[in-house]
Amino acid sequence: MNFPKLAAAGTAFVVILIGGALTSRSGLASNDKNPTQDEKMKIQIGAQIAPVTLKIGNNDPDTVYLGSYIVNATALCNECHTSPSYAVGGNPFLGQAKAINATGYMGGGRVFAPTITSRNITPDASGKPAGMSYSDFVQVMRTGIDFDHVHGANVPLQVMPWPVYQNMTDRDLNSIYTYLSTIPCLEGDPGVPGPPSTRCR
Repeated sequence: MNFPKLAAAGTAFVVILIGGALTSRSGLASNDKNPTQDEKMKIQIGAQIAPVTLKIGNNDPDTVYLGSYIVNATALCNECHTSPSYAVGGNPFLGQAKAINATGYMGGGRVFAPTITSRNITPDASGKPAGMSYSDFVQVMRTGIDFDHVHGANVPLQVMPWPVYQNMTDRDLNSIYTYLSTIPCLEGDPGVPGPPSTRCR
């Protein structure tokens, strides 16, 4: 066995690993608050795929764009809370180039059953998604509680996959809530009995 060659090969391998690690870190901004490259990529994608103009205001952009990534790339929120989900001529299931229905984005209205219609989860005039405080939002996502009692008292939200969403991290939920607070408000509250909402005023 040729030990000098083996040692040289091992040294070269270590140098390659260190160089690769340094290269992968070099693309991060010096002020990056999220040091993991995987999350940074999600934030960058989230910024690119938000289908509406966002009002970021004083919110942390990284948190907003991470929320956009979760909402638009993994959680399928648009499939249920936008009706129809895609703009005319932009339905990928028909072989068309994908175009989200930006005018109805997250405004609810998708009917699943005679008594089940997706809700409007756009922010109200104060910036609260679906008019919910952050603590109420977390309860909905973790327990499926329906504060509107549409299906009766103590009946959890139907269809919405809260049993899956309840496993999300606190950062995930905070990012979703923050993102939803930055999207345009849409009037109306499909699926909730009573007079039409005036959430945007």
